[in-house]
Parts: sequence; C-alpha cells; structure tokens
Amino acid sequence: MTQRSMVLQNFVDAAREAFGQFVQDPEARRSIGEIFRVLEEPREARAGAGARLPACEHLDQALGLETGHTTLVRLLECFRAVEPDLQWRRRPNNDGTASTNFEDGHANAMLLGPGGLEERGDVWLGVSLMAPKVRYPDHDHAPEEVYLVMSDGEFRQGEGDWFSPGIGGSFYNRPGIRHAMRSLDTPLFAFWALQAGNRP
Repeated sequence: MTQRSMVLQNFVDAAREAFGQFVQDPEARRSIGEIFRVLEEPREARAGAGARLPACEHLDQALGLETGHTTLVRLLECFRAVEPDLQWRRRPNNDGTASTNFEDGHANAMLLGPGGLEERGDVWLGVSLMAPKVRYPDHDHAPEEVYLVMSDGEFRQGEGDWFSPGIGGSFYNRPGIRHAMRSLDTPLFAFWALQAGNRP
C-alpha cells in the first residue's frame, strides 16, 4: 500500500481543517468534502527536486501575513514545510487579458495532482502566488473549483464585478465559468482545489 510522507500528510490534514472551517458556500462544501474523501487514499510520490520561479521572491512576504486564525497559521506552516519540493510553473497568457508583468509576476504549484508532490489525476490541490500589481488572465475549465484565499487581492467570475474575499475568504467557481484574479499592493496567495473530470 502506498504511504504518504508525514510532511505531506500534515499539509493535507491542515488543508482539510482550513477548507472545512472557512468554506461556507453549500456547493463548495460539497465539493471539498468529496475532494478530501478522495485524498484519504494516497498515490505515488513524485520524484525530483523542487524548482522556483522569479515570482517566488515574494513568497516569504505572502507567508508572513498576519492571519489572526490558528487554523490558517497551521496551514501556512505545513505549506512552508513542503514548499522546497514544489515545482513552480507558469501559466501561458492564452488570450492576452493578463497584465504585461504576468510572466515573471506569477507562479503556480501543484501539491497533489499532475506534477505535484503526489502524482494523481483525480483531484488537484494547488496554490497560486502573484507579485504585487499583477493580473492573471481570464480562463475557464470544466471542473468546479474552490478557492481558499490567504491574502488581500481581487477576483472576478464571469462578467461580474471584481470582489475581495479577504484573508481566509473562500469562493466557488462553478464548472466552465470564466474567472480571473489580480493582486493589489501586496502579493496574492491562494489555495485552490478541484476534481479533474468530476463534471462533463
């Protein structure tokens, strides 16, 4: 039977607690419940070293934010423990809606999922980091998605207005909805979780 490393299991446990505490939307709570039930069964660990991108110079500032919540503090501590092994990646600016500083101003990492610390295709649990004053491109995907936001920053769904969930804020992206995010004067840092292929 595959066993998960203690440091990654600690992160999964902390993420389960944090999403469970801060996610309020009923559809998001259903989705998160399903995701963490799937994650009870570990998969094979990915081999290879971690790799950072230029945007990661903002990581210490992002992780040093005062959250005021012990659950979020624990989540950030557990993330910090696994971060050296993450392979941070860029997302292409597919439609030109991103800011001109997007390429070196953002980084995404998969903790559990394709290219993550645990290779799996059923659920994805990842994180996005953006330098100050960066706009992420509009994008969409078939799976529903739940965000847990760990910083200031703004998000948009469809043609709606930009909104700011705040530290510990959460929101739900229904399947196929266009969405985007942008940082303000400080780095944006957020976790996201989705089931790959849970919807047509």
